[in-house]
Amino acid sequence: MKVTETALPGVLLIEPARHGDARGFFSESWSRPRLAEHGIEIDFVQDNHSLSRMPGTLRGLHFQSPPRAQAKLVRCGRGRLFDVAVDVRRGSPSYGQWVGEELSFENGRQLLIPVGFLHGFVTREPDTEIVYKCSDIYSPECDGAVHWDGCGIDWGIGGDPVLSEKDAKAQALDDFDSPFVYEGPFPWEGPNSLKESS
Repeated sequence: MKVTETALPGVLLIEPARHGDARGFFSESWSRPRLAEHGIEIDFVQDNHSLSRMPGTLRGLHFQSPPRAQAKLVRCGRGRLFDVAVDVRRGSPSYGQWVGEELSFENGRQLLIPVGFLHGFVTREPDTEIVYKCSDIYSPECDGAVHWDGCGIDWGIGGDPVLSEKDAKAQALDDFDSPFVYEGPFPWEGPNSLKESS
């Protein structure tokens, strides 16, 4: 398993090993002990799975506020998508900054998005599936969204995205009173904190 820091501190790109032959491949998509080797100890309690039929479907930017805040481990089960995280921890040196990674069935990559970050994605292919682990259960009263077009993100789409009514009416980042507070680096941040494991 390869774990790499992205340009946004705290957000990690995770690449599980794939063992393949003529039949296909096998991959250990998540392992608590392997992630713990990298200082990542998050208790995931819920798995989510969604399908977007049309390319250009954009879901986000979503968050769940404390006390039900969620870290997420995101991968693509089928198709291809561009996955985005935005730091919204008040007092963070990287507040308002974003990072995006292409996740696909073919590349098998995953994005770890800690608590305190907005999450969103846009699909690149028809019938794209996203599968992600969450560190807390879904809570409607803590559910929220920030407008997809308010953070300067280059989504790589030519026209208007396909949106839900909720996402189309979401608040702008400038109007967002973030419930998240920066509490210093995550345990896996910093030089020499990450290593590759088989």
